[in-house]
Amino acid sequence: MHRILQSIQWAQYKTRNGPEMRLQRSTLGILINFLLGVAWAFVLIGTLYTFFSYYQIGFFSSVMMSFLGALPGLFFVILLEYLIVGMERLEELKKQTSLLEELLRQNRQTALDKEEAGRS
Repeated sequence: MHRILQSIQWAQYKTRNGPEMRLQRSTLGILINFLLGVAWAFVLIGTLYTFFSYYQIGFFSSVMMSFLGALPGLFFVILLEYLIVGMERLEELKKQTSLLEELLRQNRQTALDKEEAGRS
């Protein structure tokens, strides 16, 4: 019961604060997030348009054709998600590189300190 209340509180917190955008820092990230929303809209529009266009033929054929109508939008969703993951990976690699450089500097400094202490 406690877990259910926590999940409800988390859902309320998320809805109050709005959806999170991935890649918030750059203008390119904002553009990619906008295009991702447009791609999802194309998925929805393509699905609904083809479903209602082929509904008069039959339910099963309209469901199949609506899946085909959603494919172009889904292609763009996958493409944009691939770009987002690549940009997130690049940001993480930059962070890791800076941390490794800092560790290397600290390691060199401690080695120099030990060397000086050995001479004394």
